[in-house]
Amino acid sequence: MTAEAMTPDRGRYRVAIIGAGFGGLGMAYYLKQAGIDDFVLLEKAQDVGGTWRENTYPGAACDVPSHLYSFSFENHYPWSSRYAPQPEILGYMRHCADKFRLRSHIRFGAEVAQARYDESDVCWRLSLGDGSTIEADHVVSAVGQLHRPSIPAIPGLETFQGRYFHSATWDHDHDLAGQRVAAIGTGASAIQFVPAIAPKVAKLHVFQRSPGWVIPKFDRVFSGTEQWLFRRFPVLHDVDRFRIKCLTETLARAYAGNRWIEGAVSALSRLQFKMQVRDPGLRARLKPDYPIGCKRILLTRDWLPTLMRDNVEPVTDGIQEITAGGIRTEDGREREVDTIIFGTGFAATQFLTPMRVTGRDGRDLHEDWARGAAAYLGMAVSGYPNFHVLYGPNTNLGSGSIIYMLECQQRYIVSLLQAQDEQGWSTAEVTPQAERAWINEMRERSAGTTFEGGCQSWYVTADGVNTNNWTGTMREYRMRTATPDLAAYRFETGADKPKRRAA
Repeated sequence: MTAEAMTPDRGRYRVAIIGAGFGGLGMAYYLKQAGIDDFVLLEKAQDVGGTWRENTYPGAACDVPSHLYSFSFENHYPWSSRYAPQPEILGYMRHCADKFRLRSHIRFGAEVAQARYDESDVCWRLSLGDGSTIEADHVVSAVGQLHRPSIPAIPGLETFQGRYFHSATWDHDHDLAGQRVAAIGTGASAIQFVPAIAPKVAKLHVFQRSPGWVIPKFDRVFSGTEQWLFRRFPVLHDVDRFRIKCLTETLARAYAGNRWIEGAVSALSRLQFKMQVRDPGLRARLKPDYPIGCKRILLTRDWLPTLMRDNVEPVTDGIQEITAGGIRTEDGREREVDTIIFGTGFAATQFLTPMRVTGRDGRDLHEDWARGAAAYLGMAVSGYPNFHVLYGPNTNLGSGSIIYMLECQQRYIVSLLQAQDEQGWSTAEVTPQAERAWINEMRERSAGTTFEGGCQSWYVTADGVNTNNWTGTMREYRMRTATPDLAAYRFETGADKPKRRAA
């Protein structure tokens, strides 16, 4: 069956992919490469892009160099700069969807409310937001980790008379020129939008919940000569990609207990603080007191100088409440503001929320993950046959490209599907023993990393357990997912397996 023959409104598919970000698009590509065309990609919005479609705040850009933050099968793209801005990344994803003819498989405006496994029919039934239902032999969740904006429960927010919004839902119709603005949060989003809006606002109060380690981001636009060389000699893309990968792999070792590398990165950050923040008292308030890597390292050369601007005030006192006209801190001072912008990240540890996933015997995945999400290789959960997770628990990176990790997972899932076909197995379900061994390994290894270094971050649960980050290098993960270990799965044959409906 050709991709052109596919229609996105059929009732049953071999594979249903949820989400059309980097995870979903890459999964679709690898399925087609394997000759598997019987799939649908369900996207809740009207365009591809995932988090890069949603996050349109001023200054939005990637903190991984473009030549590594791209698919390996489309890595000779004409990026304009070393670190691509949001519109260019979204354009790249649209380009991939068009070039590899993926759009004919996408059903837009199809938000999945529930995925329920039917043991009698050996299939998954997906209930969509519009009330319709589709069936699939396999489900691949590609909803990601950074898709649910998190706004802290600050007393009095409902009384605020001005405008407020999260950076991931930026209000582009609201003009900030001449406004008194409060930015709450000093993480990866804030260090981009705060420098972008600071020149236009009258006053900007930046409320720091906890300080972050910063290191320089050596970003620049590629010159005309460089762009010509990349076009003329595509191998230069590959060379630069390999160089960047080696650098990020080295940095990753700082998180895993390499004291020399951790010390070198910490020294670089301290030097940047000293050079860009001349006031020793303020510098002490802005510098973190936890190990580097415990929270996401912030790549920027603009953040600290922006905090030194005359119209910008860094506020390190805790917020007591939000009032009708501003924000009151714990020292009793109230700052009047017209607009509040939350740069407070995402509910990253609440995997797959709000979608409900029901497996064998009525098992609820959210209940199984109530004390922290966990999955074999970050992809498979016992009790949920033929259910695969991309960018799942313990697959995020402190340093490196998540696209690299996604491709490891996408190739792995395709290999597992092919093995099922070859053996005539209808379902594959990771065994509880293999899953438990993996979880134990992640817990033991996480204890020796800076991810569980005692700070509060989106990497860990409220109990301080690292459920998000991979504890090794990208190379290790690639090796461990190169070939599925079939002994880790329980398979069922399907002599009476229901046939998929014809197109």
